[in-house]
Amino acid sequence: MEQNVTKQVVPSSEPQHKHVLWQLFKATFCLSAFTFGGGFVIVSLMKKKFVEELGWLTEDEMLDITAIAQSSPGPIPINASVILGYRMKGILGSLVAVLGTAIPPMVIISVIAVFYKQFRENTVIATALQVMRAGVAAVIFDVVINLAKNVCKTKRYLYIGLMAIAFVLTCFLKVSAMVIILSCVAIGVIDLIIQMKKKGETV
Repeated sequence: MEQNVTKQVVPSSEPQHKHVLWQLFKATFCLSAFTFGGGFVIVSLMKKKFVEELGWLTEDEMLDITAIAQSSPGPIPINASVILGYRMKGILGSLVAVLGTAIPPMVIISVIAVFYKQFRENTVIATALQVMRAGVAAVIFDVVINLAKNVCKTKRYLYIGLMAIAFVLTCFLKVSAMVIILSCVAIGVIDLIIQMKKKGETV
């Protein structure tokens, strides 16, 4: 007697990611709630979470997100969350990621605003904030090193030279970061056009 063999259906990638929105909200919420020191600190933690731990992004994609978030108007964490959320789940993903990133600082700042005088005069809190600066500086330095490594991996003298020049202009000549960013964008576009013409592609 012939037996009916039930075929085991391998689930598609979509059902496996049905909880992505919740994971996205939870991850961005936790990162935002426990991050001190501004945009570059949270970008570093995003890299560890979404690249190394969850594997949602590659290092190159995270580098691109960091560059766009820094170059665009607005807070870096919000900008990065918009792009990250859209990369994962489109517009809905962006909204979820932005909510997860925005809620913790809104709540914390609202509480601090109510008790601002007590916070300002509290020596324990003042000391804690002073000590945290050392940790924040270390994390930002780590971000800079990682970004520099990724630029050097391209083996393009143009990009490496721009990085060195941008450092000198910012650190020693106090040139505005916006001027440097816009100049780098313009140079990048010109370089892209030249490369495309060499390959015979249309712009």
